[in-house]
Amino acid sequence: MSEKRRDSKGRLLKTGESQRADGRYLYKYVDKAGKTRYAYSWKLVPTDPVPKGKRDGKSLRELETEIQRDLQDGIDTTGGKMTLCQLYAKQNAQRANVKESTRQGRKKLMRTLEGDILGARSIDSIRLSDAKEWALRMKDRGYAYQTISNYKRSLNASFRIAIADDLVRKNPFDFKLNEVIEDDRTPRQALTEEQEERLLSFASKDRTYSKYYDAIVILLKTGLRISELCGLTRQDIDFENDVIHVDHQLLSSKETGYYIETPKTKSGVRDVPMSEEVKQAFRRVMAVKPKAEPIGIGGYSGFLFLNGKGCPMTNAYYTSTFANLRKKYNKSHEDSLPKITPHILRHTFCTRLANRNMNPKSLQYIMGHANISITLNLYAHASIENVKAELRSMVA
Repeated sequence: MSEKRRDSKGRLLKTGESQRADGRYLYKYVDKAGKTRYAYSWKLVPTDPVPKGKRDGKSLRELETEIQRDLQDGIDTTGGKMTLCQLYAKQNAQRANVKESTRQGRKKLMRTLEGDILGARSIDSIRLSDAKEWALRMKDRGYAYQTISNYKRSLNASFRIAIADDLVRKNPFDFKLNEVIEDDRTPRQALTEEQEERLLSFASKDRTYSKYYDAIVILLKTGLRISELCGLTRQDIDFENDVIHVDHQLLSSKETGYYIETPKTKSGVRDVPMSEEVKQAFRRVMAVKPKAEPIGIGGYSGFLFLNGKGCPMTNAYYTSTFANLRKKYNKSHEDSLPKITPHILRHTFCTRLANRNMNPKSLQYIMGHANISITLNLYAHASIENVKAELRSMVA
């Protein structure tokens, strides 16, 4: 009868356990795919001291317990060793046919992960506390709450895939972000009718900003997304039927330059009605002859909103311009204007129609909202001015 193996301290070793000549312990096992695998530790049990100069870690017996539990539950003990960057890449590969804007967003998140210690960690080693510490680091590095929230949502989805594939047991990104870092987002405020009038009056008369007046009118009176406005061509304006045909948007990035995409959602393909005020604004825009040869992008040409070089305007340009317009106005007026962005003008249009009790489904169509709940949310956030006005009409 053969004698059972013992370690250098005379302790009996279990099946699969051994001790190497350098004193390191080894556990040999077969994974769910039938391949021989090995686990190593400088300690047999948790109370063993670690040799001088060697890295501490879980004891071999602790590793064995985890491995056996994973094998019994069907967890892939080797797949869990992929890094967070590898897991995120795997998720993206499973849904490769995406819009260019989504692809650009994925690249940004991957670069962020590669620049953080969590990106190189094996997914089976990432705990809830690690994910929360990642969020705190992101905040310290100056990332906005919304950006961190978006990244967290993507990583949460990655770990859901890992759980479904039996690579890990739990999702460390399944936590409430606002319980870890402060949600410092400011609620998007629509302009009041009085603020809208002051904005339009100033923009129409100011020597610097009057050239943007028509774009402001169109955004305020149609609710178009800024990328949809930038992508408009002469063929998209239907004066005969008083509608704007929206079936594409113009975007831009540092890596690719200009590019054309379909609207944000399928509901974004729509015909937006034009009022007489909007039609007049478009006629003024079309009356301005471009200073350069028409530029073609993605099969489209004849863009209506151009910069001084004859190239199409972009979201970034309008956002900066509106911020400077507001700054100039507030310097010379006591009744200052609030923050103005292209999206706030869209939000103002939608809020105005909601406050006037437009049919929610009709408003959803005009805005191109994929989900009616987005539209209905505006009906639930009436301003105090509208509440007062409605109360006065009811009492009278």
